[in-house]
Parts: sequence; structure tokens; C-alpha cells
Amino acid sequence: MKKLLFLSFFVGLISCHQSEPEEVLGRVGDEVTFAGRKWDIKSSATPVGPGPNTFSDRYDDVWVDDKGYLHLTIDEHDGQWHSSEVVGRDNLGYGTYTWTIQADPMSFSENVVFGLFTWDDSTFMTDGNSEVDIEFAKWGDATSTTPTTFSVQPVSFGSFYAERTREVNISNSLLKGVTTHQFCWTDTLITWKSFAGNLPIGSPIATWSFNLNHPPRVKQEGGLTSNPIVIPAPGAQTHARMNLWTLPYQSIAPINGLKHEVVIQNFTYQP
Repeated sequence: MKKLLFLSFFVGLISCHQSEPEEVLGRVGDEVTFAGRKWDIKSSATPVGPGPNTFSDRYDDVWVDDKGYLHLTIDEHDGQWHSSEVVGRDNLGYGTYTWTIQADPMSFSENVVFGLFTWDDSTFMTDGNSEVDIEFAKWGDATSTTPTTFSVQPVSFGSFYAERTREVNISNSLLKGVTTHQFCWTDTLITWKSFAGNLPIGSPIATWSFNLNHPPRVKQEGGLTSNPIVIPAPGAQTHARMNLWTLPYQSIAPINGLKHEVVIQNFTYQP
């Protein structure tokens, strides 16, 4: 029988089948309470971006456990694979975004992506959707040893702009388990940092920065072309998001055929 792969740090956090009551552990319908904030759970019956993937709102796929940790999964139901994503309700802007996670990105299938990022549906033309990213993925390369990526969009929308993204080298022994990742976003500089362990945090195990000395780039998508962008500005509807999904140009399912699960211990935002 196929052995499922669970990417949670603690075996005790592995889920069993849950019913879908009116409320369970911070979740009510398509809303979850995590890290003191409300998050909407993305769901779709047909493929949508990113990917595109289908996204699940099942209680088995997105939930908060009794420690207050958020779980996201990629899993198969009724012959179809589903990814997961949550969207913060708070309008956020420039500031420091910090996530503490439990995961083992080196064990991800090569087409699985775990994203921690900002997004704004209303700013495509002026700021390319105001997207700053921390992502864990091998980007289709099963031999990759650098699954942590820091980016400021646009990176690969029409053309590939290599200067806007960086795969950082973190020892697998430090990346596996509990780690903390953050970016500080201002109008002149974005600085990313990763740390081993939980807060309070010590010296970073990876850093990168991006400033205004880079050329402006445009985002091309859906037949539209944005204004040239160096550092995108947040808009009036910029939210934090977290997702776990697959790159469908390789497979609509994880290539290794296994369920994936990540745990987010905490999220904080400091303006």
C-alpha cells in the first residue's frame, strides 16, 4: 500500500479524517482564524491560478490544530488532486512579514510549491499585483538542493528577469523542521531573512536584498502589460497569503504521487 508523505515536523500533528462541523479549532465554514487574524479559504471546482490548480476547502485539507498551528495540504479526493491556499482579510502594506513554519522542503516532490507572499488583485497595472515572495520549491528539478527562493515580482511573466529572484543555499539540517522566514518591504528596499528555529530568532541562516538600483520591469499576463516596476508598492487591498500547490506543466499531481502537508506555526506583520 502506498505510503503517504507528511511534511509536518511533529508526527503527532498528522491528521486523521475529520468531519465538517459548523466550527472546529478556529475554523468556521470557509474562514479560519490563525495567528489572531481571519483568513479566507480559497476553493475552486475547476483549475485556477496559481498553476492552475483546483483548491480545496475541505476540513481535512485546511485546518488549525489544538496548538493553534495552520495546516495546508495537497491531497487526492475522488480521483482528483487538490491544492490549498488561505488569504488574509487584513489590508496590509509596507512593513515586516514573518512566518514560522514546520516543514521539510527538501522532501517535496519536484513540482510542489509552498508559498508565503503578498498579493493585490487591484494593482496589476501599476504594481504587478504587489507581490513579494518567499517560496519553497525545486521548480521541476528533482536534484535541486536549494529549495528556498526569495523574489519580488515580476520575475517570469513574459520575460525572465533573473535579478528579481534568488535561490538561497540553506543547509538541509537547518531548513528541516521549525524555521522562521521574513521580508521587510519598504519603498526603496526589500530585505529577506531566514532563521533556524522559532522566535526569538538569532543570526540569519540566509539573507538577500533588492533595491532601486535595478532596472524597471513589466508584468505581462492575460494579454495585459503593466507599467514598468522596480519595487512594487502595496495597494489598498494588499493581503498576506499562504499556499501549497503543484506546477501542472509537469503533472496535475505531485510527481511522487504522495500527499504533502505543511504546518505554519505563526504569522506576524509589523508596519
